Amino acid sequence: MALAHVASLRSEDPYRKVGAAALDYDNRVIGTAYNGLAPGFDPPEGFWDDRDQRQKFMLHAEVNLCSLFRRGEARVIATTTMPCTSCMQTLCAYGVEEVYYSELYKASDAPEIAKTYGVTLEQVASYPVVTGEM
Repeated sequence: MALAHVASLRSEDPYRKVGAAALDYDNRVIGTAYNGLAPGFDPPEGFWDDRDQRQKFMLHAEVNLCSLFRRGEARVIATTTMPCTSCMQTLCAYGVEEVYYSELYKASDAPEIAKTYGVTLEQVASYPVVTGEM
């Protein structure tokens, strides 16, 4: 979960920063990702000003993460926010067996989708986060 948190810091979205991390069947990290724009897209001035208008162009962290591995390679996904309905469907299509998240997303059907497909979906209330303070 800490890796997902660190990945979220890379998001250029000033309103919502979401990160995700994937582990394989040997518990090795096979990718980290965050929500953002398609690679190479340079947003015009004022793009970030209207949250509702720009939201449809944002690629979710889970979708970006799935672009880094093939179906069946990832066993566990950690994401800073519960996957939205579409992202949960995508994770199921990629054969992910366990999904852990920190923040609840009430507008999601992820719990029902996870139950239907036998995917573990569990909220992690706290996890170690490294800060600049020591």
